[in-house]
Formats: sequence, structure tokens, C-alpha cells
Amino acid sequence: MSKNWPPVFSRVRAALMRRGRSTHDADDLVQEAWVRLARYELDQPVPVERPEAFLMRTALNLSIDAHRARVNHGEEVLLEEVVLLDTAPGIEAVVLARERMARMSVCLNRLNEKTRDIFLANRIDGLTYREIAERHGLSTSTVEKHIAKATLQVTGWMEGW
Repeated sequence: MSKNWPPVFSRVRAALMRRGRSTHDADDLVQEAWVRLARYELDQPVPVERPEAFLMRTALNLSIDAHRARVNHGEEVLLEEVVLLDTAPGIEAVVLARERMARMSVCLNRLNEKTRDIFLANRIDGLTYREIAERHGLSTSTVEKHIAKATLQVTGWMEGW
């Protein structure tokens, strides 16, 4: 709607804005109230006696309905305002990750069986050194040495990836 509104529209718009509506929302509500007045007058044989009161009451009711809808159903968002982010890794990242996993598998298979089991029990299963020691019948110090050895070898073999 333009700034050269009839005074009645300006008064209704001002009343809506005093009640916390934005300029844009107030304009939309005044326009919708006017459309409803026009439709009502088309359907009724007798014209509305007080069109300004009809517009004011209709606009205020529409404002209340819009507020209730926002409270009950959340804020309405236009599709143009939505920005969708694709958080999935790109193809290159997926391919590199697969290559790293294949390389890691080769590195782990290079370790002797006992060292590999101890290393994976700690890194994958999350067992403490003491729990691993009890499982394998070893001292905690020996478990520490196996994990240190595995860590050094795997990091050396994975270097550059």
C-alpha cells in the first residue's frame, strides 16, 4: 500500500503499530481487513454502517490471530529466507578418508598380533592399561610398552597421510 492512504487506513495502521506490529505486518493486516470489508459488502444487501470501525476491529482481530498462530505454531519462515547447509563431507574428503582407513588397516596388520590386540583394546575398546594387563596376564608396564611401540610404528607408517 502507498503512503497516500485514506486517513482511515492510516489510523488503523497506526493502531496496529502501537500494538507492536512492524510496518510491513501492519500494512498487510490493513490490506487484508480492507479485502474482508469489500467481500462483506458484496455479500450483504445493506452497506456497512461504520466502515472505519469494521476495518479497525477486523485488523485487530487479524493481528490477534496472527500472534496466536506464531505462539502455537512457531514463526513463519519464507523459503527464500532459508539457507540450507550441506554438512556432509565432499567427495574428495570421503575418498581421502577411505584411503586413510585402508592405509591404517595395512599399518595395523604390520604389528605383531599381541601388540595389535593391546593397542586396539586401548584405542578402540577404551580399556585402561590395568584392564588390558589383567586380560592378557601382563604387567601394566608391559602394556604401556606395547602401546607406545604400536603408537610409534603406526604414526611413522601413516606419516604423510
